[in-house]
Amino acid sequence: MNKENRVMMKGMTKQYPGCKANDGINLNIKHKEIHALLGENGAGKSTLIKTLYGVVKPDQGEIFWNGRLVDIKDPAAARALGIGMVFQHFSLFETLTITENIALALGEQAGHPNTLARRIKETSERYGMPLSPERRVSSLSTGERQRVEIVRCLLLDIQLLILDEPTSVLTPQEVDQLFKTLRTLKKEGCSVLFISHKLHEVTDICDSATILRAGKVSGHCIPKEETPASIARMMVGDDTPISNETRRAEGSGVFLSVDNLSIKAEAMFDIPLKNINLTVKKGEIVGIAGVAGNGQEELLKALSGEETQKHGNSIKFAQQVVDGMSPLKRRRLGMALVPEDRLGRGAVPTMDLCENTLLTSFDHGLVNRGFLNKNKIVALADKIIAKYKVKTAGNHAHAASLSGGNLQKFIIGREVEQQPKFLLMSHPTWGVDIGAQVAIHKAILNLRDQGCAILIISEDLDELYKVSDRLGAICDGKLSPFLPTDELPLPQLGQWMAGDFADDDTQGVTPSPKGATHS
Repeated sequence: MNKENRVMMKGMTKQYPGCKANDGINLNIKHKEIHALLGENGAGKSTLIKTLYGVVKPDQGEIFWNGRLVDIKDPAAARALGIGMVFQHFSLFETLTITENIALALGEQAGHPNTLARRIKETSERYGMPLSPERRVSSLSTGERQRVEIVRCLLLDIQLLILDEPTSVLTPQEVDQLFKTLRTLKKEGCSVLFISHKLHEVTDICDSATILRAGKVSGHCIPKEETPASIARMMVGDDTPISNETRRAEGSGVFLSVDNLSIKAEAMFDIPLKNINLTVKKGEIVGIAGVAGNGQEELLKALSGEETQKHGNSIKFAQQVVDGMSPLKRRRLGMALVPEDRLGRGAVPTMDLCENTLLTSFDHGLVNRGFLNKNKIVALADKIIAKYKVKTAGNHAHAASLSGGNLQKFIIGREVEQQPKFLLMSHPTWGVDIGAQVAIHKAILNLRDQGCAILIISEDLDELYKVSDRLGAICDGKLSPFLPTDELPLPQLGQWMAGDFADDDTQGVTPSPKGATHS
C-alpha cells in the first residue's frame, strides 16, 4: 500500500434509513498536507470524518493509516493512532480550568497537574496560541477555547488534525493566527483535514481538496489553482445559482431606534448590555458581527420582546416605545423574527408545517373569531414551500423531518410572507448550503427593497459583507460604531469584534469614515 499517504479511505459506505450518507467514497490525505473536504449540507462530510475518528461504524470500506490497514473502533483508537479532532461545537467544561479540561482528555497520559500545566504553556506558546493553564474555561473567549481544543490534540503527538468549520467563530485576527499554526504543523510533518464552507479560506490555506455531493465524490482540485466560484460550482453542480448581485441601499426614515439601552446580567454566563445605541432605517439592512457569546443573544431577546423592560424607554418602533411590550404586541407593530435556534424557537419539531405556519402568522387572516381557517393555513404553507423551494414530503411533514437548510428556508419564508416592517434575524444562513444561501439572501434583499428595516446578527462575515448596507460589531455587550459596508475594511471590523473601538457618540450610527478603504 502506498505509504505516501497519511490516510487512505477506500469505498467508504454508510446507509441510514432512507439515506445513503456515504456511497463508495475514496479519500487520500498525504503527509505534510492541508487537505480540504468540501460539500453542501447533507453531502456526507460529517459521516465521513466521524468514520475516520471512530464515532461512526461504516457499512463497507477500508481505512489505511501510514500504509497499514486499521480498524478504528472508537475515538480512543483514533487518538492512539495519532488522529486528533476539533469539533465545531467544543466539548469543554465551563467551570474547570484549562489544565483540568485537558487532563480529562489525556487520562493516564496527563501526569502531575503541575507538569501538565507546564506542557500546556510550552506547547501553546510554541505554536503561537498562548494559554494560561490556570484560567477557567468560562473566562475564555471563543477563540481561546478553540486553542484549548487544538493544544489538547497537540499534546497527544498527533499526525493528523481534523478541523470541522474551525473559523466560523473566530475574528479575522484569530483566523490569521490559526492559519500560521496550521502551516507550522504542516512543516513539522502533521497532516490537516480542513472542513469549511468559507471557500476563500480554502483557496488560501489548503494544498488539495476532495469535493462531495449527495454522498459521492464529485471532484478533486488544487484550491490555489481555482476560485471560490469554480469550487462552489463543483459542489452544487451546474443547475444551481451560486451567487447573486450585491445591491446597497441607504434607506429613509428610522423604524428601529435604540437609545442608551443597558441591561444587567441575570444569570452566571449572561452578558450585560452596556449603553447600546442603534438605528435601522426603513429600506436598509444593518449587520452586527461578533464572536459568539458577546451579547448577541441578550440583544436579540431585548429587541424581540422575549425579555422585557417594564420601566424602560430605550427601544422604539417608529417612535413608539416597546420596552415593556410582549413579542405579540411588537409583531402587531410590524416585527418579524428569525431566531438562531430553528427547532424549539423557530419551529416546533413535532408540529407539521401547517401548524408551524400558524404559530406566527395567525394574526394575518388565518383566524376569524376564534376559528381557524384551515384552507387559508394550508394555502399559505403550500405557498411558502413552493416559493422558497422547501424540500419536504408536503405540508403535513413535521418540522423535525426537514434538513436544517430547508427548515430555515421555511421559517424565513413564513416571516417574509407577513410583509413585516421590521425583520430581526439571527444567523440567517447558519449551516445552510450554497443554494439555500442564495435563495435566502434574495428574499432578504427583496424585502428590504420593499421598505422593510432589517437587522441581521451573525458570525458569518462573508454573509454580512454581502447583504448589509451598514455594518458594525458587538463585543462584551457593547456596540462599535457603524460604517457603510463598502467603507469598512475587514481588519477594522476584526478590531471592533475584539473590542478595539472608541466608546463615543458614533456608536450605532454612521460616522464619517476617516481613512477607510474599501474592503
